[in-house]
Amino acid sequence: MAKYGKGASKRVESAMRRKKKGTLKSGSGRKVTSRKQAIAIGLSEAREKGAKVPARKSSRKTSRKTSRKTTKKR
Repeated sequence: MAKYGKGASKRVESAMRRKKKGTLKSGSGRKVTSRKQAIAIGLSEAREKGAKVPARKSSRKTSRKTSRKTTKKR
């Protein structure tokens, strides 16, 4: 079973073309130069349109287990 649908692929392709052309903007309005950021924007747009895309991964801070133990000095 495919992880991503065709709609997601089209959105990412479109975002990559816009990045290459220089018209792709990030949330803050700045021009996107990073390939990874362009892909992320394309996937985000695909999610908004209801395409088959896996949910975003949770941040590391929330998923990291706290295993530090406080040692008492004697």
